[in-house]
Amino acid sequence: MGFARAFENVFRTILSSSALASTTILAVILYGFYYPAPYAHQSARRLPVVVVDLEHSGLTRALVRKLGDMREVRIVAEAGSAGEAEALVRRRVADGILLLPRGLGRSLWTGAPGGGIAIWVNGTYLLRARDIGASVQGAVLGVVRDRLGPLARGLHLEPPVQVVRRPLFNTREGYADYVFPAVAAVILQQTLLFGSAMLIAGRREQGAPGMGRMAFLGTWCALGVIGLCGALLYFGWIYWFQDMPRGQNIAGLFVAVPLFAAAVTALGMLIGSFLDRADRAMQVLVPTSILLFFLSGAAWPLSSMPGWVAALARLSPATWGMESFVRLNEMGASLADILPQLAGLAFLALAYGALACRRLARA
Repeated sequence: MGFARAFENVFRTILSSSALASTTILAVILYGFYYPAPYAHQSARRLPVVVVDLEHSGLTRALVRKLGDMREVRIVAEAGSAGEAEALVRRRVADGILLLPRGLGRSLWTGAPGGGIAIWVNGTYLLRARDIGASVQGAVLGVVRDRLGPLARGLHLEPPVQVVRRPLFNTREGYADYVFPAVAAVILQQTLLFGSAMLIAGRREQGAPGMGRMAFLGTWCALGVIGLCGALLYFGWIYWFQDMPRGQNIAGLFVAVPLFAAAVTALGMLIGSFLDRADRAMQVLVPTSILLFFLSGAAWPLSSMPGWVAALARLSPATWGMESFVRLNEMGASLADILPQLAGLAFLALAYGALACRRLARA
């Protein structure tokens, strides 16, 4: 069988098998919509907060009203003490406590120490804790600016320095914009890995004759084209539809994505050469998905991992791919900036390809 015939047979086999088609085509599309769905709002809203106002002054009442107007926070109760408020949090009535102590107004007017605002949040949900803290901070700054601004202007005082924070890449500071671009590399790898291993294992299960080197190259290229199309679908239309950070270096993606697809498909073919049935690929590879995500460096930096763990992570194309795709697509990195990642993908493609060829192709 020649190159062209093998290339064509890959698509014919995938389209005629519901298991292969659902893994290599349908799963890629569905994950593009399914995974970001829980994080569509990018930040938590209407989080329950209990207020403990020990001063009961005009300033603290204005602060409570300001906080209640914010979409991120919903004041569910005003407790008489910190202990009462803590009990509400423990019963999950509220996720945070805002304590306005006595002497707060005097501290703000005179600068006297000891009049700070206390905020406690339930750290079980990090996104909620961040949003509650940011909302309270915004409300406090707004009220202080409204109350003390006219006085400062009347006394001809210079306004305090304002710090303007502008995120460079994750512009909305949303969880979806953080996690999905990193997970995308793992999704693309796993679906393509499953499909490649299932295809090769299915050939063994059916007793298909061994392939020549040209047939091996045709099969490898066809699987690589499928991986390339899936990646371009993600970085193009799905990223646009989900409004993810994108499009900083499109030309660079056309260099990194083929290397990534070649490495993943070669690894899948190599794994499939050891399996006796097509469904065995899912049994073996599905449990590795979570592990590969944590090894990718998205949840925990590789530099903080033990050396042998970081070296093991480098055997996964998703590790190199995630670093390349995020930098190209979101940060506008040049190819020179990601040369180590491109070299890593090229090395894995050649190494896994040579091993798979030795296992599958006859001279």
